[in-house]
Amino acid sequence: MKNTKVWILVTVLLLAVCLAGWLLVLGGRAGSATAQIYQGGQLVRTIDLSQVGQPYSFSVDGPAGGNTIQVEQGRIRVSHAGCPDQVCVQQGWIADGVVPIVCLPNELVIQVGGDGAEGGLDGVSR
Repeated sequence: MKNTKVWILVTVLLLAVCLAGWLLVLGGRAGSATAQIYQGGQLVRTIDLSQVGQPYSFSVDGPAGGNTIQVEQGRIRVSHAGCPDQVCVQQGWIADGVVPIVCLPNELVIQVGGDGAEGGLDGVSR
């Protein structure tokens, strides 16, 4: 009987530690995420995605044509590109720093970083 109580106590403590870790990870993602837009290796624009009130879009010109970047609360994407392969458009929305948007023909890179982007974790450890 005493052995059963010990195992119940160990199980409850283990569940409490797991719950605390899970809440800590979720709390780390709740911060602000910032998108950095690079053209030809130079920082063109920085956008705090948590501060976006109304959705908007803007264009960035590159060697293979322009890219139209669409911004909404907490996320960003390339909605149109002048390049032939359209990989950056097909990637869709990003909201964290796991995978950046890259348009090689236009030398465009969009990275999301900041408090809520990665929380110190990479894509494998999430």
